[in-house]
Amino acid sequence: MSEGVKTLVDVMSEQSAAETEKIVFDEAFTLHNRTVFRAACAIVQDAGLAEDITQEVFIRLYKNLESITNEDMLKPWLIRVAINLSKNTIRGNSRANTREENYVKEHPETEEMTAEIELERRETVSEVNTALEKVKEPLRSCLILKHQGLSYREIAESLSLTETSIGTYIARGKKEFIRYYGKIGGDA
Repeated sequence: MSEGVKTLVDVMSEQSAAETEKIVFDEAFTLHNRTVFRAACAIVQDAGLAEDITQEVFIRLYKNLESITNEDMLKPWLIRVAINLSKNTIRGNSRANTREENYVKEHPETEEMTAEIELERRETVSEVNTALEKVKEPLRSCLILKHQGLSYREIAESLSLTETSIGTYIARGKKEFIRYYGKIGGDA
């Protein structure tokens, strides 16, 4: 076989391999799009967010297509990614809503923020963060997530802990935080 023919065969082989991979992705999207959407929608309870999550799932599939070698594992992989992304979305939205609500409570529109008040607020935030840094894991994470409004079940799932231990971790975390915060503020 001449050198030109070998090159042409090599190019054609690469193109057909790329086309085969694209067909696999297209087939996966066609077969599993609705399933992924329903899984996401069941968790986030919002069709718009579920569509965004579905798109993100298939972007991740496209990026990791070569790592999924067993076609029987494709559907469970897609559903697991959809569930994880949905939970992360809910967690992120919950945290953002909690921060916004706390900000509104702390900063009424009628109150003038003076430089002295702002300085005190920053010092308090700094003291709280310093005390939190001293609280051991997983107590700190449980305490923060509970403060952000997550249920014991959600905290347990996000930190891979048992739900029955979360209350104990939160109580211990509060005690540690109070002890460290008192030392920083000079109240101990």
